[in-house]
Amino acid sequence: MVFAVLPVRMNSTKPLKNMPGNKKENKSVKSRIIIPIAVIALIFLGVGFGMSYFKKSLYTVMKVPDFKLTDQNNKKVTNKDMLGKVYLVEFFFSKCPTICPIMNSNMRAIEDEINNPEFGIISISIDPLNDTPEVLKQHAKRIGVKSPNWHFLTGDRDYIGNLADRFNIYVGDENDEGESLNHSGMIALVDQEGNIRCRYNKDNMPILYYSGLNYEDPEGKTTNLTGKYHPDREKLIEDIKKLLK
Repeated sequence: MVFAVLPVRMNSTKPLKNMPGNKKENKSVKSRIIIPIAVIALIFLGVGFGMSYFKKSLYTVMKVPDFKLTDQNNKKVTNKDMLGKVYLVEFFFSKCPTICPIMNSNMRAIEDEINNPEFGIISISIDPLNDTPEVLKQHAKRIGVKSPNWHFLTGDRDYIGNLADRFNIYVGDENDEGESLNHSGMIALVDQEGNIRCRYNKDNMPILYYSGLNYEDPEGKTTNLTGKYHPDREKLIEDIKKLLK
């Protein structure tokens, strides 16, 4: 018996990679991989830039409270007069034997370092019965004030106490004999638009106010009237320059 062997045609198996439709599919797969990676990279870049900006930027605490008081030249000075200038605000009194000389000394150092007509200082006396314009003028001369934008202000004690409250800077109750001349050593930084500004601490929390005191340590943990460190003075100089730019 003779068997006929018939040729069997096998199906062609050409490589699929050369097929036009498959190229599109490969591109689609690649794009599905590349796009998410690019997006993630951009997110990380954005977060990094955002954190960097966050650390360098200054926090807006609030609008500076309205004030109208008399300076050492017997002129009325208001918060509106200070618009357009970067300035500092402190509460003090000329006879203070403890922290006020330190605060004034740090202010003088800042005044010398900044040396800019667009910078000013507001020093508000909490002892207006003694600190008349004439007394404040002598005080300014004694500590060597140079800038015409450094105003030592005086006025009604009730008004000044309420103003300190609106600044959220502690000043003792004038009706309490033991507390009336107590006050905080904190300083407010105000920008050209009349906003109180501050930097962030290492935990990214706004510090709100700067210290005008001296310290035993460069980190500013322990106050000392004769301390050689004044970390917030350096911070203020940096932040004032930032605002002036």
